[in-house]
Amino acid sequence: MLKFWLRSISVGLLAAAIIIASVPSLRAHVFHKSEDTAADMGTVQLSFNQAVHRAAPAVVNIYSRQYDRNNHKKLSTQGLGSGVIVSKKGYIITNYHVIAQADQIIVALQDGRVAAAQLVGKDKRTDLAVLRIEGSNLPVIPLNPNYQPKVGDVVLAIGNPYNLGQTTTFGIISATGRSSISAGRRQAFIQTDAAINEGNSGGALVNSRGELVGINTASFQQATDIETYGISFAIPFSLANTIMDKIIADGRVIRGYIGVDGEDMNAMTSRLLDGEHIGGILVIGIDPNGPAHKAGLHANDIILKIDGKKISGRQSVMETITNLRPGTRVNITILRKGKEMDLPVTIAEDTRS
Repeated sequence: MLKFWLRSISVGLLAAAIIIASVPSLRAHVFHKSEDTAADMGTVQLSFNQAVHRAAPAVVNIYSRQYDRNNHKKLSTQGLGSGVIVSKKGYIITNYHVIAQADQIIVALQDGRVAAAQLVGKDKRTDLAVLRIEGSNLPVIPLNPNYQPKVGDVVLAIGNPYNLGQTTTFGIISATGRSSISAGRRQAFIQTDAAINEGNSGGALVNSRGELVGINTASFQQATDIETYGISFAIPFSLANTIMDKIIADGRVIRGYIGVDGEDMNAMTSRLLDGEHIGGILVIGIDPNGPAHKAGLHANDIILKIDGKKISGRQSVMETITNLRPGTRVNITILRKGKEMDLPVTIAEDTRS
């Protein structure tokens, strides 16, 4: 059988060679196509030039200046970072830690313009701040509220590392929903392997279309001699945009609060409840002075819904509650000893720093 197949293949190849050799026009066509294909492959290159071209003009350098302790008339630059122009009105999102100690904030655009920035507001908990500059024809970074970051998406980090000037680094989204990367910051972060160094803070993380994905905020640091590469974090644009809107509206971030600490239902707990309450959270602590305690919530209750809408984990509850205005009344559906019940809760303001 093997000899039969080898003989058939040999005959076919010989026939093809004879036909090509005897028909010059066909021979020229075949070899011409091969050369064209090789030439085309040689010129193909992967480039994100268009994405950078769309996004980079809206990424600014930020310099924080402080008065000299011995001479209150003298200002000196004490810090540097980056920011992103997100509105034609001149609003800029950056990190809180970039401007935390600033007496004066200077913004340098990529087209050479320099402007003093007004601090609109700041939020230490999310490490975000909103600035505003005056100017005409300000570049605005492309925004796409419908974009959802996914693991494996190509991203570019644009900023001003070490005051070298605007720099773009390349990577992918390594994870989403990362939390507790530093004390007091529990929001979900985007993890990326694009390099984010000192001075990149507050800069833009964009996708392959140049659309804003997040605000670069931190690199992972270990308290050891082991150097860590490829682990950096960004605040998702959706959160940054929400915080900006709150700051512009109120001058600060007003958060709702009910005084509950909970943990996600694990697979075993869910199976004990016939798998009907996946996404709920188990209440493990209650603030004795908070609205939840006053409404009658107890430890070991399972929160299932808020105003009739099913929740999907602890992060979902945090986001829902914090986005509610103090004074708002909501119905929280809980499961207690196998029985569902609704408890009306009046949202208070979260005054924790």
